Amino acid sequence: MKNLWSDRDASKLSGVELLAYTSRLIGANPELVVWGGGNSSLKCVEPDHKGQKTRVMYIKGSGSDMRTIERKHFARLRLDDLILLENRSSMTDEEMVEYLGQTMMGGNQPRPSIETLLHAFVPHDHVYHTHADAITSLTDTPHSADVLEKVFGQELAVVPYTRPGFTLSKWVGAIARKDLRLKGVILDKHGLITWGSTPKEAYGRTLSFCTRAEKFIQASKRKRPRPLGRATVKPPAFAERRARMAVLLPSMRGVLSEGQRMILLWDDSRETLDFTGLDGAAAASQLGPMTPDHLMHIKPSPLFVLRPSRDASKLAGQLKQGLLSYKRNYLRYFHRYKEGGLNQLDPFPRVILIPGLGMVTTGKNWQAASIVRDLYHHNLRVIQNASAVEWFQSISEKEIHRFEYWPLENYKLTLLPKEKEFSRRIVLVTGGASGIGRATAFAFAREGAQVFVTDLDAQGAADAAKGICQKYGEGAAASCGMDVGDEQSVQKGFEGCVLAYGGLDIVFSNAGTAKSSPIKDMPLKDWELSMRVNATGHFLVARETARIMVRQGMGGVFILNASKNVTAPGKDFAAYSASKAASAQLARIMAMEHGGDHIRVNVVNPDAIFEGSKLWESVSRQRAKAHGVSLEELKKFYIDRNLLKSQVKSEDVAEAVLFLASDRAAKTTGAMFPVDGGVKEAFPR
Repeated sequence: MKNLWSDRDASKLSGVELLAYTSRLIGANPELVVWGGGNSSLKCVEPDHKGQKTRVMYIKGSGSDMRTIERKHFARLRLDDLILLENRSSMTDEEMVEYLGQTMMGGNQPRPSIETLLHAFVPHDHVYHTHADAITSLTDTPHSADVLEKVFGQELAVVPYTRPGFTLSKWVGAIARKDLRLKGVILDKHGLITWGSTPKEAYGRTLSFCTRAEKFIQASKRKRPRPLGRATVKPPAFAERRARMAVLLPSMRGVLSEGQRMILLWDDSRETLDFTGLDGAAAASQLGPMTPDHLMHIKPSPLFVLRPSRDASKLAGQLKQGLLSYKRNYLRYFHRYKEGGLNQLDPFPRVILIPGLGMVTTGKNWQAASIVRDLYHHNLRVIQNASAVEWFQSISEKEIHRFEYWPLENYKLTLLPKEKEFSRRIVLVTGGASGIGRATAFAFAREGAQVFVTDLDAQGAADAAKGICQKYGEGAAASCGMDVGDEQSVQKGFEGCVLAYGGLDIVFSNAGTAKSSPIKDMPLKDWELSMRVNATGHFLVARETARIMVRQGMGGVFILNASKNVTAPGKDFAAYSASKAASAQLARIMAMEHGGDHIRVNVVNPDAIFEGSKLWESVSRQRAKAHGVSLEELKKFYIDRNLLKSQVKSEDVAEAVLFLASDRAAKTTGAMFPVDGGVKEAFPR
């Protein structure tokens, strides 16, 4: 395991800043900790609010991520107040949490970790806790104590599994005080704790012990190269996997979103395909998590689909039955160990393993689903490593239930920010590289949606998606090039959206083109292009939308960008006005046909969008001529002709689209929504 310590970088730091630096070194290695896991602390002497020297402990705040941790993410507590508890015989979780709150020095701090007392009771200044894959591969075996002694001798003590809290803290503290020669302890079924007189020493010990565990595992694998049996499933070619998953994901999402909508992430990495194809993978996958700390994300076990059909429609049925069976089993598991007034969590799996196709993970957004994916990759590695050493064994089912429903663990969920209006929604935007489409894509992302940007200009769509991700986080948007007038291109684009996020909730059919000339002078190609993009294009997008949303069974929203020209056509604008009118009628009929499927269909009619609009740039000179004004006067002409004397911008249309897509418009379908500043000629009549 590579040591990332830099004496040059560390020499510039001290105190809690050095603690943060070392914590980030640990967080940088996903084989040590993943997604908020692990812990770190520092004991030192600092002045309190009165200027008096006080023994202080800094400890990682609950839920903080060691990859990116900074000074502000550590809680600062009075160490002497914590040490007083060493003489106490027992303490409930609630009492402990309340007590920890009283020891904090200053306000506006993160909540201290549940392992605060463990760190406090260890008589060393620098303490680090990791969930290293190599260590848990040894602890997750039936005779883990014997295995660990064989690898580490007397350098590390082994503590039998118990949930974090007061009791575990007392055990570890007593062990550490009894033998000051120890370099750390291993928490069975949990992870590694190391300490030292300096952060460099404690960090180095973490890497040293993990490296020794890795070497032992490698030697075990040479003796037992196929611990889970041989591969019995050969994955189909990538194109076939992709096509089958594009059919499966929407129907899966419909079932998984019974209580609340979920984002689905498909992973067909070689590691996943290899694992799911092994003869013993199904049984091993049901034995529990590598560490209970991951339960909040991956749940007690995945759904493993046995003998999946190669026929996509039949497999969809298998998956539906499998998901419903998982739910029934989870409900039985919940009630089997339920104590008091526990509220049941989501009964569906977070991980679905399909031999030959890979893995599907779920979450409230792309990032949450990717956390589940990453954690389960570590889980499957530990399963295979432990199986090579002996065989994989997690904690008992009863203890899994106790940990999953442990109030202190679930409290972390209450610390998460409130979900935004379009959280858990998947939005596809056509013509999203510029103008109204780009503004709408950014607006949906701002409000929490996963956005799939499409455009004839593939690079422009990619740039928009990249900009969204930079502003709103990794995975917030994806993109592809799409020609709305080409049937195969549209199908491929929608398939890309489904494979990126698992389904579809909202479509903004926005792509369009404009040609301006008198009828007598219009080339046939201009008429045909307008119809191809503005009429046929909306038809192809609408048809693909309906197919996916019906298969998904969750309803949805389709919003079509028509034009003020639908109700008030413009001179020298026949191709544009006629094709837009056709698309508006299409939307009305779609609303009639799919109301029973709970798919709402509405139309926005904007007028004269200048900034950032490629469509407008292409016809501005001809429109000025048609209205008898100069090009310089054209913008003022459009502003003056509306009742509000206002310029209509892309962002104005975007806000109208968001309203129609929201639950605030839940009872609105078949409507035409003007965004034109009030063009009286366009009033419905």
